[in-house]
Amino acid sequence: MITATNVALSYGKRVIFKDVNIKFIPGNCYGLIGANGAGKSTFLKILAGQFEPDQGQISKGPKERLAMLSQDQFAFDEYPVFETVIMGHKKLYKIMAERDAIYAKSDFSEEDGIRSAELEAQFGEMNGYDAEAEASTLLNGLGIPEEMRQKKMKDLDGSDKVRVLLAQALFGSPDILLLDEPTNQLDIKTINWLEDFLSRFQNTVIIVSHDRHFLNQVCTHMADIDYGKIHVYVGNYDFWYEASQLRFNQKETESKKAKAKAEELKEFIRRFSSNASKAKQATSRKKLLDKLTLEDMPVSSRKYPYIVFNPERPCGDIILEIKGLSKEIDGVPLFKDLTLTVHNGDKIAFIGPNSLAKTVLFQILAGELEPDAGSFRWGVTITSAYFPKENNAYFENNDLDLVGWLRQFAAPKEHESFFRGFLGKMLFSGEEAMKKTSVLSGGERVRCMLSKVMLSGANVLILDEPTNHLDLESITSLNNGLIAYSEVLLFASHDHQFVSTIANRIVEITPEGINDVMMTYDELLAMKAEEMAA
Repeated sequence: MITATNVALSYGKRVIFKDVNIKFIPGNCYGLIGANGAGKSTFLKILAGQFEPDQGQISKGPKERLAMLSQDQFAFDEYPVFETVIMGHKKLYKIMAERDAIYAKSDFSEEDGIRSAELEAQFGEMNGYDAEAEASTLLNGLGIPEEMRQKKMKDLDGSDKVRVLLAQALFGSPDILLLDEPTNQLDIKTINWLEDFLSRFQNTVIIVSHDRHFLNQVCTHMADIDYGKIHVYVGNYDFWYEASQLRFNQKETESKKAKAKAEELKEFIRRFSSNASKAKQATSRKKLLDKLTLEDMPVSSRKYPYIVFNPERPCGDIILEIKGLSKEIDGVPLFKDLTLTVHNGDKIAFIGPNSLAKTVLFQILAGELEPDAGSFRWGVTITSAYFPKENNAYFENNDLDLVGWLRQFAAPKEHESFFRGFLGKMLFSGEEAMKKTSVLSGGERVRCMLSKVMLSGANVLILDEPTNHLDLESITSLNNGLIAYSEVLLFASHDHQFVSTIANRIVEITPEGINDVMMTYDELLAMKAEEMAA
C-alpha cells in the first residue's frame, strides 16, 4: 500500500493539486487520468520519491518495494538486455553482482566463502534462482527474442528499448508498480499480453495511459486529477466517464437551483422590505439568503477540441484501386503484390505487426514515395488529405505563428479572424493562436495537423497513428469526429477502442500477404479467438 497525505503542488500561482489524501490498496489497479498538464506524470514521480511536493508526504510499508517504468531510454545503454531487466530489482541485482564478483576471484579466501554463503541465502530468500526464468518470460511476452537478449541496450531501437524497460519494471513482482504510458510503441498483440499480465498482478498498480481500452481492461479504480483535486472512482474508465458526467451534471443542477432560489429571495426582499405588512417576511427571507451557500462551478482543466471533417463533395463510384503494389526498404520487403479495391463508405483500419509497412503504404498513396512495383489509381472525384505519423517536415519554418502556419493550407480570401476562430476550436484561443510553431508540444502539433486535414475538405482521409501525443479528451473528440465522417477513411492506430469504434473493414498486412475482411476489429479478434480455440 502507498499513501498520499495532504499532498499539494503548485507552479507559481497555478495550483496543480492540493489537499490530496489517497490510499492505493494492494490488489487494485488505479488509472491516473487528467488533462495534459494536470500533473499525472509529476504525481507518479512524487509517489516514487523522485519529486518533492510543496507539502504533504508519501508513505509506504518499510519492506515494500516500488518499481517505476523508466522514461530514460539511454540510462542503461552500456548494459546487456538481460542484465537491464534484472536491474529492476535493485537489491537482488546488487546481491548478484557481489556474489558473481566473489566467485570470479582467483584467490578465494575463507572470508569470501562465508560472505558468499550469506549472499546465497539472501539470494534464495528473494527467489533469485528464478530470476533468469522470470526475466525470460517477461521478455518473451513483450516480444524481445532470444538472440537480442545479450546485446547491449544501445544496440536496440527505441521500440525494443521501451519493451525491455517495461520488463524491468515488471520484474520481481514489486509491491507497488508505477507505469507511465506503458503501451507507447507496443503493438496490439503485446498490449494484450500486458493486459493479461496486469489483470493477474496481485499488488498495487498505478497507471497513466491515454489508451481507453487498456484502462477499461486493467483498471479497478480511476484516480481523476481535476479541479485541483484527485478524486478516486471505483470502476474502469467507462464507469468513470459516466459517473463523472453524472457528478458534474448534479453539481451544475444544484448550482442553478441555488442561484435561482437566491434570485427569488432577493426579488422578494427588494419588493417588500419597505412594506410594513411584509417586513417580517422580508426579514425572514433575508436570513434564508444569508444561510444559502452559493458556490461557483469549478473550472475543469479538461478541454475538448472541436474536430469535424466536412467533405466538400461526396465520393464517386471509383475511390481507389491498388494492383500488385510492392516495396522494400533497405532490402527488407514490407509488402508484396498488394492488391486492394476501396469502396464507397469504407473506413479501413490497416493493422499488422510491422508499423513501417503501413506508414510506407500511406506514403506511397499520398505521393511521397514510389513503389518498387505495381500501381494505384484514385477516382476522378477524389481529393485526399494525408496525416503522417512524423510531422517534423511541416514545422521546419520556426518563424511562423499558428495563424500564419494554418494560412498556408487555406484559401487566400480567408481573413485572420477565420483562422483565430478555427484555432480557438482546436484549443489555441487568444494569444495562443500567435505562439510560434517552434515551441509547440507533440500534442499541439498533432492538433495543428488535424486542423490542416479539416481545412482540406477532402473526401478521403489517410491517417497514420493520429492519436499519438493526444490526451484522452482530444482522442475522444477525434474518435467521435471520424465516426461521424461520411466519406472514406484509411487509417492505422494502436488504440484498440479507436479502431473498434470507427473501422468497418480491416486490412491486416502480414509477411505472407494481406487479410482483408469486411468486419469490425472486435469481430475479427473474436473470430481469431474462436479459430485458436478450435
